[in-house]
Formats: sequence, C-alpha cells, structure tokens
Amino acid sequence: MGKQRRAIGDFLKINLSNGKIGYARVLKMASVAIYDFMTNDVADVSEIAQREVLFIVAVYDDVITSGRWQKIGKLPLEDKFEQLPVKFIQDALDPNSFELYDPNSGKIEKTQKNKCIGLERASVWEGEHVEERIVDYYLGRPNIWVEEMKIK
Repeated sequence: MGKQRRAIGDFLKINLSNGKIGYARVLKMASVAIYDFMTNDVADVSEIAQREVLFIVAVYDDVITSGRWQKIGKLPLEDKFEQLPVKFIQDALDPNSFELYDPNSGKIEKTQKNKCIGLERASVWEGEHVEERIVDYYLGRPNIWVEEMKIK
C-alpha cells in the first residue's frame, strides 16, 4: 500500500497477527477509536460504525500515512467523537504526582490518583502495539503495553 493521508472520519482496516481484521476510525488530535469488531473479511463502514469502541488512543501518523492501516472508507463523525476522553499523566520522578490531560483543550491539571483509575495514560502508540492489544483483548489475556502503562 502506498502513502495515504490522515483524514478525520476515515475507517481503517487493521491486519492482525491472528489473520483477522480489526478496525479503527481516525479522530482529531492524532487519536483513533478502536472498534470492538473483528472479522475474516473487510466489513462495510456502516456496519463498523454501529459497533462499540474498545478504546481511544493516539497513534503515530506513520501508522496511517505509511498504509500499515489501510483506509477502507469514510463517514462523518458521530457526536460521541466530538470530545476526546481525558487521559492521565503520572510523574516518572514522583510516582505520587498525577495530572489529568484534556486533549481537546490541551489543559493539564493536578489531580488525585483515584481520579485516574480507568483512564488511558497520555501516550502515543506504535501501530504494532495497538495490534497486539486488540489480539490480546480477544484472547482474554493481559497486554504487556497496557500493563506497563497502568497507574503505578
């Protein structure tokens, strides 16, 4: 697959190591929504759009622009994607220091550890790490990258 542009609303086909196909949707601010949907053959984007979202993370642009995840269609974004979820930051030097990061506004504010439970860590993911996370989810096993980024 040749170069492709990153465009909000695009649906992406993710070839997984188990031979199946996973799906993502391009959102704003380098983010993608990963759908809870895995198939043997490429699904129609209208069917994908009806599925639940497993998680939303930021990915490096080259995951999309290199064609690693191939565009398969586009629809206007639903309202639920207007606001990206807040993420947490844990200070590497002071693991008792936590902040909330709002990717919509860029605002960062101090918070308590308990407010970070259930949130994604503010990070940018490699394509292969997201792919591993999807496969691990369907196999019901812990994912090394999720475990590494958990609140300490």
